[in-house]
Amino acid sequence: MTPPPTTSVASRPDRGVAYLCWTDIVGMLRCRGVPRSRFARTCETGLGWAAAGLALTTFEQPAANPWGPMSEVRQVPVPETETHIDIWDDAPPLTMILCRALLGTGDPWDCCPRQFLASAVEEFRQHTGLTLHAAMEHEFTLLDTGFDETVSFSLEQMRRVALFLDDLSAALDQAKLDAETIEPEAGRRQYEVSCGPAPALMAADRAVVAREIVREAARRRGYCASFSPKPFLGKIGSGAHLHFSFVNQAGENVTFAANGPAMLSPCAASFAGGVIRHLKALAPFYAASPVSYLRLGPSNWSCGYTSFGVQNREAALRVCPPPAMAGVNGQRAFNLEFRPLDATANPYLAMGALIRAGLAGIRDKLPAPHVLDGDPACLSEEERLALGIDTLPSSLDAALVALASDPVAASWMSPNFTSVFHSVLAKEADLARPLAPEDLCRRYLRIY
Repeated sequence: MTPPPTTSVASRPDRGVAYLCWTDIVGMLRCRGVPRSRFARTCETGLGWAAAGLALTTFEQPAANPWGPMSEVRQVPVPETETHIDIWDDAPPLTMILCRALLGTGDPWDCCPRQFLASAVEEFRQHTGLTLHAAMEHEFTLLDTGFDETVSFSLEQMRRVALFLDDLSAALDQAKLDAETIEPEAGRRQYEVSCGPAPALMAADRAVVAREIVREAARRRGYCASFSPKPFLGKIGSGAHLHFSFVNQAGENVTFAANGPAMLSPCAASFAGGVIRHLKALAPFYAASPVSYLRLGPSNWSCGYTSFGVQNREAALRVCPPPAMAGVNGQRAFNLEFRPLDATANPYLAMGALIRAGLAGIRDKLPAPHVLDGDPACLSEEERLALGIDTLPSSLDAALVALASDPVAASWMSPNFTSVFHSVLAKEADLARPLAPEDLCRRYLRIY
């Protein structure tokens, strides 16, 4: 008897589950799945979701919130974010679409993280006439590979997982994320993916999707990809460095000014001044987990101070001038890099808060921060004080105090959003408090 023809799972477009996804305060990608046969219809109206779902922690214990069991929002898909990855013969495609949260009336929910960034982008555009373009570097650690140590930045480190990297490259291309590099990093089984620049809202969408593609490609090979900022105590951490620049209506990069302080245009200089002024208050937005503060610190190339520099990897905010090579358009490639950010942060909240801090600096016409050449940890406390350089918060508790103590930063969210944001992160800190540093790293290793 002749067996029936075989058809791979991936070749059946009506099979499998499609996912409506959104990112919450602790940076988790939450979702609801629908049969792929209903995906198009569901995308028109979205799906209901308890408003109290925003109060979830990574410990699966919700924090106190204003809504309780009664309120509901609609998670409504954003059409341009639909992603369909179909490169595996032995697994169904990954079909996902990112959502924004709306009230039942169709109005934006004041606690939607994506709306928080969209509002900041529009506020920045109205005040300056510019758009902020951004790109994120995603550092991650591979687990369950069957090998432990390799030499940092080596070809050996890449070829040990060549099939995974081949899958990853194909999937990133299929998702049209403009991946620029896939490379080995300094840490144990640590790698990095970088995407090209895009307008801020699209850049945040890309960050969310890129991480999930990395995780999916790792799963397909039996690995686990961890974006935890401190996978192993005493070892190198993983960041999510954010590069950004300012673009005018003609599409020109207007971040650069040859004679400006640190080569920054007046707008960029004041933006940098605002970021440094509010950097301590920004901490819960860019380092949203207790484990984040095991990564941040002096002399780690991951920032411990409110410092600014040119090509200074110990600075929290640094200018990245392009190479002075023939044929290189220096103005086009010129950008700033925000280094404290890690993947426990919600990218929409982190970028939205960064834009609002910078915009506050522009409104107040702040000068560019002092340009520091060297490691701020090598300065005395008196020298740092004279230069206006302060230490960053050393814990999530301290970060929340810094945010509450900054009246400008504390005004960026609605009262409900402020309440649940503080409640969630305080609960996260409380639940992690009994853990020793080694256990803290272990606890978050596979969550992120």
